[in-house]
Amino acid sequence: MDNKHTGTPEIRKNVVFNAKIEKVWSAVATPEGINSWFMPNDFKPELGYEFTIQSPFGPTPCKVTELDPPTHLTFSWGVAGWVVSFELKDLGDKTEFTLIHAGWGEPNEIIPGPGPGKTHAEIRDTMNNGWESIVNIRLREVVEG
Repeated sequence: MDNKHTGTPEIRKNVVFNAKIEKVWSAVATPEGINSWFMPNDFKPELGYEFTIQSPFGPTPCKVTELDPPTHLTFSWGVAGWVVSFELKDLGDKTEFTLIHAGWGEPNEIIPGPGPGKTHAEIRDTMNNGWESIVNIRLREVVEG
């Protein structure tokens, strides 16, 4: 879904980690890595692989839709049309990391699936705040620790 037409902007978090790209890739593209900073999962870095993230609202279906190690991973997340991408850029001893959470519907549309019946705009605001601490604190601790 193209966010330019929905009115609900994508979430974008861009940070630079003091870690080599291989370490960051391992943290964002392996089941153990994802579990260490995000949520339990049965992810495999295979194009088309269907996996489950164990979210606070229960098991959430996901699917790897793009994979280009060690610089790009995209997967669908849940039934609302969400798409999450991790983009990595090698800066030598550092890595630029960008998280993009796209696929939002109309701002006032109720999101289907688990959790309370909230609109895309409400959930997007909550998730934006969540991604802020998840990327800047939890993921940073994993890759820089």
